[in-house]
Parts: sequence; structure tokens; C-alpha cells
Amino acid sequence: MTAYLRPASVEQALAALAEGPAVIAAGCTDLFPATDRRGLEGRVLDITGIGDLASVGSVAGGVRIGAAATWSDVIRADLPAAFDMLKEAAREVGSVQIQNAGTLVGNICNASPAADGVPCLLALDAEVEIASAHGLRRAALSEFITGVRQTVLAPGEMVTGLIIPERSLGGRSRFLKLGARRYLVISIAMVAVRVEMIGGRVVQAAIAVGSCSAVATRLFGLEKALIGRSLAELSAPLDASLIAPALSPIDDIRADAAYRLEAAAELVHRALCDVAEGFA
Repeated sequence: MTAYLRPASVEQALAALAEGPAVIAAGCTDLFPATDRRGLEGRVLDITGIGDLASVGSVAGGVRIGAAATWSDVIRADLPAAFDMLKEAAREVGSVQIQNAGTLVGNICNASPAADGVPCLLALDAEVEIASAHGLRRAALSEFITGVRQTVLAPGEMVTGLIIPERSLGGRSRFLKLGARRYLVISIAMVAVRVEMIGGRVVQAAIAVGSCSAVATRLFGLEKALIGRSLAELSAPLDASLIAPALSPIDDIRADAAYRLEAAAELVHRALCDVAEGFA
């Protein structure tokens, strides 16, 4: 038997979670395909009626994306160029109908290695806002997803939003992904790149790769190597030793590990070239 709950506030939602386990539903674009029955069972907590969770915009210390904000909400939002990669990823998530229903928070809570939003959010140093009846806490996105379909969420907790810190709002960004076709496809590899330049030199770089490890991964070694580079140097060939060791791709029906490594390196290079062109 299903008990359908649709709270009007975060407080009501947290009170319901405190009473016992519940499946949290928002866009349901991942939830329903993963259900092998005609309907959801048990307690279902629908958070789409909580207006405070649907907003995308500036807050003290950065930008907040609410747990019920859809991909389309992000596309339409007035955000700095650092978010261009996230908007590019949003436009490649399924169809327009999926973009209108699916949520970014649902994407990270699903914790798929091929989640399109995760590399972009990693490159934005996103923090996950987690609430329960006992209070509020934050976790870096890099710590929130612990493995395939695994997160640090404890019983009684739910994600209420994503916080992008002010320090990550600068620069230009680019998202690229490789799949068997352009849309409606699970990625073979994808990358998100954000670069900030001052005085013609790189002062900050953030690069993340998805679909090439159990969890999307930042390339910290490459990021460090890019600091101080000029605009022309940003487009130079990359040192593969700064990319491959950070990744652990698998062989599957979409591609083998060697191809994924090669694809990831090429996508990073292309993304950096595109960013450099944007600065020119």
C-alpha cells in the first residue's frame, strides 16, 4: 500500500521523515524507471509543493539551487558565465519534457557515475545542504556521493539544496560529453571545465570528468599545472599523466576503458580550447 504525502513546507517534510522511511519524489525521471512495479510502494514524500525548494538564485555567500528546481529552471536562471557548463549539461539531459520535470538534486541523489550534473557541480565546488528534524548540515559534493548509487544521507535526512560558494562564481566554463548519439544517451565520457583568468594568466582552474570512474572526479593535478598559463598556453596539448591516473574507467557495452581514457583527455583539451576562445 502506498501512503502519498505532499507537504507544503520543509518543516512538514522533515517531520514526516522523522516518523519513518519515505521515498522522496520530485521530478521522478529516475525514480519511476527504477521501479519494477506499476507504482511506488510504501510512503512517498512529494516535495514539489514546497515553493521554497524550487528557486535558483543568489544568496548570502553564493548561489543556491533548491531541491525541487528543475533543469529548465537552471537554464532560464540569470547566472554568471561560470554556470554556462551547467546550462550546457542541462540542455543535453534527455528531452525538453525531462528537463522540465527532472531536478539537479535528484540527479546527484541518484548517484549515477554518468549523472550529467555532477562534473559541473564539482567544478563549481558545490556544497550539498542536508536537513533533518535535528538540524541542518552541509557536505561538499565530492564527499556526498560515496559510490555507485551511494550517498552520505542518513535516515530522516533529505537534501534541500545545493550551494555554490562565491569563490567559484568567476571565470568561463564549458561542458562536453561523448555518447553514441547527441541526445537521450548515457555518456561514454563527459567533462566540465571552469577557468578564471586575470591579467592574461590562469588564476583558477576546475576540471571534472564523469563516466570514467565510480564517482565523477576532479583533476587536481591538471588544475595545478594550468595555474599561471597564458591564453595561448591554455590551448596547448595536455600531459596525459595529469589525467589518466585520476580516473578508473570500466569496460562496458558503451566503450572500453582505454577508449574512455582517450576520450576524456580529448574532451578536456577541446573544452579548454573553447574556454580560451571565449576569453580571446
